[in-house]
Amino acid sequence: MKQEYTVTVYTENQVGLLNRIAIMFSRRKINIESLNTSPSEIEGIHRFTIVINEFEEVVRKLCRQIEKQVEVLKSYYNTNDEIVWQELALYKVPTDIITEHVKVERLLSQHGAKAVVIRKDYTVFEVSGHREETDNLIKVLTPYGLIEFVRSARIAIIKDSRGFHEKLNEFEQKEPGSETIENEFLDKQDEVFSM
Repeated sequence: MKQEYTVTVYTENQVGLLNRIAIMFSRRKINIESLNTSPSEIEGIHRFTIVINEFEEVVRKLCRQIEKQVEVLKSYYNTNDEIVWQELALYKVPTDIITEHVKVERLLSQHGAKAVVIRKDYTVFEVSGHREETDNLIKVLTPYGLIEFVRSARIAIIKDSRGFHEKLNEFEQKEPGSETIENEFLDKQDEVFSM
C-alpha cells in the first residue's frame, strides 16, 4: 500500500545534483510532494528532505539509486511516525476586514498563529505545524478575503537517529576493510593494460 515517506539525503553541495536526483523521481513517475534543501549540521554537507507517496519497496530502491551518485553520502527514508516534522505557512488577509469581523487574538491562539506584518492594507499571519494545521487556517481565513497563501516545504529530523555527524565520524574511524586495494597494485595493473 502506498503511504507518505520522507526521504533524507546528505550530499556534498554540487551544481547539478538536484537536477540528477529529480530525474530519478521523474523516470519512475514519482511525484514529489515537497522538497527542501538546506545546510546540515556538518559544514559543507547539505541535506535534502523529499516527501513522496509511494510503495516502500519503490522507496527503498530509489534510496539505493540516489546513493550511487558520487556526491551523495547517505540516503534514508522514514514514515511520518519516525520523524519530527513541520511546515511553515504564511497567510495575507485584508487588515480592515479581519479586524472588523474576527476576534484576532482568539484566532491567533486557536491556530498557534502570529502576526508577522500588520499594514493598513493587509496583515500577514504565520503558522508552523503539520499540513492539517496549516490547512485549517486557510478554511478559517478564506471567507474574510484571503489574498495570498504560501506553504514551505517540509523540514524533518529523524527521531531515532544519533545524527548523521556521529555516523560519519564512526565511518571515518573504522579500519580499512580487507577489500581495500593498495595503490601500487592498481598502478601495476594500469601498466599492464597500457602495453
